[in-house]
Amino acid sequence: MHVTVPCQARPAPARPVSGQILVFCLVGAVNTVTYYGLYLLFLMRLPYLAAHAIAFALSMTGSFFLNARFTYRTRPTWRKFLLFPLSNATNFLITTAGVYLIVDVLHAGDRLAPLLASGAAIPVTFLVSRTIMR
Repeated sequence: MHVTVPCQARPAPARPVSGQILVFCLVGAVNTVTYYGLYLLFLMRLPYLAAHAIAFALSMTGSFFLNARFTYRTRPTWRKFLLFPLSNATNFLITTAGVYLIVDVLHAGDRLAPLLASGAAIPVTFLVSRTIMR
């Protein structure tokens, strides 16, 4: 009698840093579209900072799973999930300050403010998330 023993799937090999940066940007684009759609949805009923905070939290959860799977090719764990928000703390502070600056100081309007403010936070977020997801 022949017994077949299931083998565990091997994890995909780690991407080189340049590949991680590229995929991180692609995941970031998906995350930004998700965030912005949620922001506009919540903006219909909430003040802009509340809409920003809720949309940010929800899109960050999606970002964790997409980055674990596609950017860093690592298994998502509770530890990484709980630490992942730290990678976005700087992002949150920079984008929130940027949204405030654009809307309340520059009086440029609240619809595009989060997109403009997010660009400055991307490099810092990559470095911190890369450290956490290892």
